[in-house]
Amino acid sequence: MTRELRNNNPLNIRLSGTTRWQGEVRPSQDRSFCQFESMAYGYRAGLKLLQNYRKLNGCRTISDFINRWAPSVENNTSGYISRVCREMQVPSSYVPDVNDRGTMCAFAAAMSQVENGIPVVMEDVEAGWDLL
Repeated sequence: MTRELRNNNPLNIRLSGTTRWQGEVRPSQDRSFCQFESMAYGYRAGLKLLQNYRKLNGCRTISDFINRWAPSVENNTSGYISRVCREMQVPSSYVPDVNDRGTMCAFAAAMSQVENGIPVVMEDVEAGWDLL
């Protein structure tokens, strides 16, 4: 089982000294990444972060979001963007509606596939949206 799945953190959200997520397990058994009570809470945190990237950081396009989420100093960001866009069947210039359940669940699912390399359980992603 991957670290992400073991932590119920399918989008690999790093621990923060300032942010405490709903459903987060503290103290985390992982020194670098958050742990959540369930996959739904892990997806909720990821979805909330993406919404905040729009509201607080001005991210507009899929490319903007992924460049912030997975910076090139530690990721193959262009490959990440390409894979997410291929999964969602949209161009990198696509501007997702961060308040649309279907769009954001598809976005989080595509990101989870990149992070984990395995198929997503959409019920978990949708349950995360329902916790927002």
